[in-house]
Amino acid sequence: MTRVLQAGRKEPHSGTTRSVVVFLHGYGANGADLLGIADVLAEHLPDTLFVAPDAPETIPMMPTGYQWFPIPWIDGSSEEESERGLLAAADDLNAFLDALMVDEDVMPEQVVLFGFSQGTMMALHVAPRREDPVAGIVAFSGRLLRPELLEDEAVSRPPVILIHGDADDVVPPQSLPQAAEALQAAGWKDVYAHVMKGTAHGIAPDGLQVALAFIRDKLNF
Repeated sequence: MTRVLQAGRKEPHSGTTRSVVVFLHGYGANGADLLGIADVLAEHLPDTLFVAPDAPETIPMMPTGYQWFPIPWIDGSSEEESERGLLAAADDLNAFLDALMVDEDVMPEQVVLFGFSQGTMMALHVAPRREDPVAGIVAFSGRLLRPELLEDEAVSRPPVILIHGDADDVVPPQSLPQAAEALQAAGWKDVYAHVMKGTAHGIAPDGLQVALAFIRDKLNF
C-alpha cells in the first residue's frame, strides 16, 4: 500500500496549467526547501505549476526533515533496509505522479522532474521505469542508483541533464560522469551535463540557468 505524499505548490503565473515541474528534495530536507526555486523559474515558465512533495519518511531527531529511503553510511541502516526503502518510495512517487497528472489534466510529456541529491536519485530511478516518458529530468548533485540494472529495467528514456558542483563533498563530483556513461550505455540519446565550478553540495546560479534553459526547451516554451 502506497503512502500519500504531502506537497506544497505554487500556481502558474498565467493562471492556466499547461505543464508541471515536480521538485524532489534531498535527504533531511522537505518540499519547501526546493519550492522557493519556483520564484526564480516562474516568470520564464508562466503556464507551469510547481509542486514539491515531502518524502514519505521522517528522520529521527529532525522534526522537519524527511528521507526518501535510509542511507546506510548516514543512519547505520543496512543495505537491505535501504533497498526496501527505495522500492517503497518509488511506489509512493509513482502513485503521486499518477494522481497529479489526473488531477491537473496533464500528460507525462508535460511534466519535468527536478531533483536534488537524494531527490535526484529518486528521479533517475523512477522516471525510466515509467511506461510513458516525462518531458525531462533535471538531476542536481545526485547519483544514479543500481546502474547495472538500468538497461534491462528502463522502459522509457526521457531527456536528462546532470548538474553537479566540482567541490561537492557530500555526493562525489565523479557521480556525474558515472551517471552519464551508464545512461548512454543503457540507450539514452539525450543526456546533457553541466559542472558548477567552485560549487559544493548545492545549486549555483549558473546551474539553475542551465536547468531553466533545459526545462523551457523540453516543455516547448
